[in-house]
Amino acid sequence: MTERPHLAVIGAGPAGLAASLAAAARGVRVTLIDAAAEAGGQFYRQPAAALGARRPEALHHQWRTWERLRTGLDRHLADGRIQRLTDHHVWCVERGFAVHALAGPAQDDGVVVRADAVLLATGGYETVLPFPGWTLPGIVTAGGAQAMLKGGLVLPGRTAVVAGTGPLLLPVATGLAAAGARVAALVESAAPGALLRLPSALAAQPDKLAEGAWYTARLLRHRVRALVRHTVVEAHGADRLEAVTVAGLDADGRIRPGSERRIPCDTLAVGHGMLPHTDLAESLGCTLDGTDVRVDDEQRTDVPGVWAAGETTGIGGAALALAEGHIAGRSIAARLHGTAPDPRAWASANRARTRLRTFFAAVDSVCAPPAGWAERVPDDTVVCRCEEVTAGEVRTATGELGAGDLRTVKLLTRAGMGWCQGRMCGPAVAGITGCPLTPARRPLARPVPLGVLAGLSEKHLE
Repeated sequence: MTERPHLAVIGAGPAGLAASLAAAARGVRVTLIDAAAEAGGQFYRQPAAALGARRPEALHHQWRTWERLRTGLDRHLADGRIQRLTDHHVWCVERGFAVHALAGPAQDDGVVVRADAVLLATGGYETVLPFPGWTLPGIVTAGGAQAMLKGGLVLPGRTAVVAGTGPLLLPVATGLAAAGARVAALVESAAPGALLRLPSALAAQPDKLAEGAWYTARLLRHRVRALVRHTVVEAHGADRLEAVTVAGLDADGRIRPGSERRIPCDTLAVGHGMLPHTDLAESLGCTLDGTDVRVDDEQRTDVPGVWAAGETTGIGGAALALAEGHIAGRSIAARLHGTAPDPRAWASANRARTRLRTFFAAVDSVCAPPAGWAERVPDDTVVCRCEEVTAGEVRTATGELGAGDLRTVKLLTRAGMGWCQGRMCGPAVAGITGCPLTPARRPLARPVPLGVLAGLSEKHLE
């Protein structure tokens, strides 16, 4: 009896779950590898069972979709079609394919999963652009505040300001308010109403207009003040955050003189959009379009045997990730079974994918960071938190030392050499220097203990 083809899915968020279920239902053996203790990703992040949450659905949007995914996953886990590896952090994928992961909370045990194909569903991470005081305790990313609430059932503070730009701010602000925090303001640097002037985007996804109206009603219910076309210009405090200063922006994204106002708060949840996690794709040699992994209509990368879905192919939310994951799972099953996939089998998911990509392209054009933000960052503001590199040092690297790309800036200043390897500071350094934000191809996607690498070398020598 021929063993069923084996698919390794990296990431158990919406895209990874949808692909796993679609592939498993069509006779593929799936190993689902995820760094978290529970499936769901950031969007469907669940509180730990020990917390005894009585109504976790109150913290979530699209809960019924999650229940269908969870039920399908449980069924395939029970019948052995899917094996799930939780608390496993993938650090490398060799062509062939061997997926290397670090297991357990200590991440000191190496695990290798061998498969016939790989799906990269590694999600995305937030961008935060620096401003004076942004490193004060009490300042978290918008997604970080949401993760604390969903996963830990804790509020980051009593009085919060939610600021930045992008659609993530709405669920974060409403979630914090519903959980009992006083949200003093929602500060959005863009003008979301500009979407109304893009009829093609609204026609592609009309339910998003209703969703926006629902969030607006929730904000009104909790008396959250929305400051549109405003931005945080400074955070204040001695040992921790005490207040923020916000200011209005003109049509060109510049600060309107005299518009500054100070808002007392003990928490600032801030985010300026998201970027895809592409470390594994880059190490495999997959081609990128800008910051996104390039895929075809089947979600295949240009590396044979490697598919990608969800935020790693472009930021677009959970619904888009589900559609891409479903298409990828069906494609993988067909290809591994040696048959040509029939696009009619995923026609509905394809229509959803097309509509959502159109909509989020419009959102990206509207929710861009305000013009001139980099000019407003003072020289003494820390840009790279890991290595404590200031904006002034970064500017010196390009202005006086002649650096013309991020790699040279990194070598001259150490910006990006710390624990996050430039994931947090990369967009800021690029904006301040004017250098293109180019991916940094890394052989390892995360730090690996030397003992694990030594053990791997011994295995190869056997």
